[in-house]
Formats: sequence, C-alpha cells, structure tokens
Amino acid sequence: MKVNLSAVDNRYARAGLYVLMSPVYGVAATADLFIFNTIEFWTGTNPISGKSPAVADTPMSAVIKINQNLNKDLTTAPIKVSSADVKQVNDKSLEMSVAYADGTTQILRGEKDGDMVNFYMNDEFITTVSVEELEQYAANRV
Repeated sequence: MKVNLSAVDNRYARAGLYVLMSPVYGVAATADLFIFNTIEFWTGTNPISGKSPAVADTPMSAVIKINQNLNKDLTTAPIKVSSADVKQVNDKSLEMSVAYADGTTQILRGEKDGDMVNFYMNDEFITTVSVEELEQYAANRV
C-alpha cells in the first residue's frame, strides 16, 4: 500500500494505479493461498517472515481440546524447511523452490492460462483453479 501511495500524489492517479496493478494482486493472493499458507502449515514457520509458530500452531484456550488424545507427531508441523525462494518466471508464472532440512528440494510453479491457473510440483501437474475462484478467496480473506 505504501508503494502505491508514494508513487504519485494524485488520488485519481492512485486509483488508476490500483486498477492497473490488480493482476499483480491476483497473483500475490494466489501465491498466498496455495504456496505460502501451505508452506506455513506443513513447516510451522512463516516462509515470508521466518516467524514461528505458524498461525495453525498458535497456543490458544480452545473450546474443543483434542491434542491430549493424539500421537505427539500429529500436534506439530511434520516438515522442516530450510529455505523457500519465490521468483517470477514471466508475466504469467511464479515459481517457488523449497529446500527441506533433509536435503531434498521441490519446485512449485503456478502458470496463468487465460482465466485459469495451473499448478505443477516438480513439473508434474497438480490442479487447475480459476482466476475467479482465486479472486473470491482473496476478497474473503480480508
């Protein structure tokens, strides 16, 4: 938001900049939904800030308590990531390289194709999601 505000001093130009940047916001929301939230859940660490615990692991006084009845392995993040790097491949693709503590790596890629976004893990197709679904998800998150 600060970048948009400091780009130009006119309210109409700022609104125009917001409209022009909307595809970037869509890609960012997609990355947040399918990449960053997934990494945070499985690793227990926020891949952007490096903070831990993950939101899903935040201690709270819960109404329904089940952890005491589960195997300890099911109460913590099972995957330990040593690093995750995201790069924009081109104007329609984002790619994230994830390195795990055990030395293995994987590459998750999202490619926009018209009104759809195709997701691949190590070049193997995973799923397709419509841009409209991603926009609805992003709108409901705020």
